[in-house]
Amino acid sequence: MTIQDSCCSSCVAPASPDDTALAIACTLGSGDFKERVADIRDLASRALRSSRSSDLRLELIYDASVIAEVEDLVSKESECCAFLTFDLRWDADAVRLTVSAPETARAAAAELFAHFAPELARAAV
Repeated sequence: MTIQDSCCSSCVAPASPDDTALAIACTLGSGDFKERVADIRDLASRALRSSRSSDLRLELIYDASVIAEVEDLVSKESECCAFLTFDLRWDADAVRLTVSAPETARAAAAELFAHFAPELARAAV
């Protein structure tokens, strides 16, 4: 992956496949990445109730009706962005997703979180 293929300007691929440090990089190719972002934005436009970002965390609250879609999103994002941590909780009223970035991703956190389309939330938390 080159910087042009990465998910954001602050993300880069590891120097070699043998790098043992957790790369701050999305492993999707540019075409797949664009499709993933479109899917995330579609979900957000339909069901994202609220969002809140603080430091290295993004909290998203979705309608309860989209639990299967949010679970699928977490599964896919956990594969391509292994450096992010996803905490998914739900009840009859809502689906709560917290995305956390490590300190080593501080420079890219805001750009990474923007992919989850928090600006499409219906109301601020």
